[in-house]
Amino acid sequence: MRVALAVHPASGHGAAGRVAGAVSAKLRAVADEVTVVSATSVAESRALMLRARDAGLDLVVVLGGDGSAHQGVQFCAEHGVDLAVVPAGTGNDLVRALGGPGEPLAAADALVAAIGSGARRRLDLGRVGDGPWFATVLCAGFDSAVNERVNRMRWPHGRRRYDLAIVAELARLRPRRLVLDTDSGRVETDAVLVAVGNTAFYGGGIPVCPDADPADGLFDVTVLGRASRLDLLRILPTLRTGKHVEHPAVRTFRAAKAVLGGDNDWVAYADGERLRPLPVAVECVPGALSVVG
Repeated sequence: MRVALAVHPASGHGAAGRVAGAVSAKLRAVADEVTVVSATSVAESRALMLRARDAGLDLVVVLGGDGSAHQGVQFCAEHGVDLAVVPAGTGNDLVRALGGPGEPLAAADALVAAIGSGARRRLDLGRVGDGPWFATVLCAGFDSAVNERVNRMRWPHGRRRYDLAIVAELARLRPRRLVLDTDSGRVETDAVLVAVGNTAFYGGGIPVCPDADPADGLFDVTVLGRASRLDLLRILPTLRTGKHVEHPAVRTFRAAKAVLGGDNDWVAYADGERLRPLPVAVECVPGALSVVG
């Protein structure tokens, strides 16, 4: 077993860097070779993982958050290498969806056990055109506008930044025209947001697509239609429980393919990472990723 441990030291406000040594030591107990790849940028991470692949590689273990996991997904899906994620970020939505421990050292212990037993499973992935893959949720609308604002802010840190961004975006909220073409038909509606879920969670544990299953070959799609600021304030607390799907302004359905467009200025985000403005075409690719654990 030849393992690359991809560490993003800044993930989780430095949590990944602090536990990297302990995680590496646990992996060395079951792997023949462990190469530690420590990167501070996406380009550096990809270059180092390619170097590890060329030297022979069976498994990439990502130690970091959802942004780090997103980069691991790109590499492993493209090169047919197994992936495992040890959570050390602020969201950890992919690990949450897979049902793994949320604490890094406990997750590393579980991974060591999985390597020893040979436990593997195949997961679906979403793909945007012929470009990036995503493992969790692609979204556009109010939630991506909050992400855009958060990325421009330098203060405060943590959840308070998101809270302030939500308040600011609520002040400028208005429904926009969404056109959603899927393999099962077309939806044209005024909407506040759309989420295309391979898994249930985004935003640090929000089950926006609560019934999404990453092994059924289909996306779960959630559309929040025309809603006022007051409506959205009433819906937001139910997002944490998945009860938002019971609101009359929310529509849900399943699709293997979708094209998101319409007369709006929305930007698509996937796995919490900025992609590009709409329109975007997405497809669910069954069994595209092999995961250890």
